[in-house]
Amino acid sequence: QVQLVRSGGGLVQAGGSLRLACVASRSIFSINNMGWYRQTPGKQREMVARITSGDTTDYTDSVKGRFTISRDNAKNTMYLQMNSLEPEDTAVYYCHCIFRYLNYWGQGTQVTVSS
Repeated sequence: QVQLVRSGGGLVQAGGSLRLACVASRSIFSINNMGWYRQTPGKQREMVARITSGDTTDYTDSVKGRFTISRDNAKNTMYLQMNSLEPEDTAVYYCHCIFRYLNYWGQGTQVTVSS
């Protein structure tokens, strides 16, 4: 099993930055797929960014060039650096991983971007 504990989030003005962190309860060295998702009321959860154990990254089009996903295996931590935030980025953000074919989710954290 894996427990994911997130930190970060909050309220920021448009154009500002926030960093989210997600700490895993076990070594992430062997966890190939990790990522960040977000959800707004009435909408499906969507992938924001994901990263493999080989540091291959993938982003949804709306955040390309603004968000950066990274992982620090030594700290069992994944990050999401969010720059140039827009009101449309307002959502609850979740960290996620797939370990031994099972999906694990962290608690959501609210990110609110004011215009």
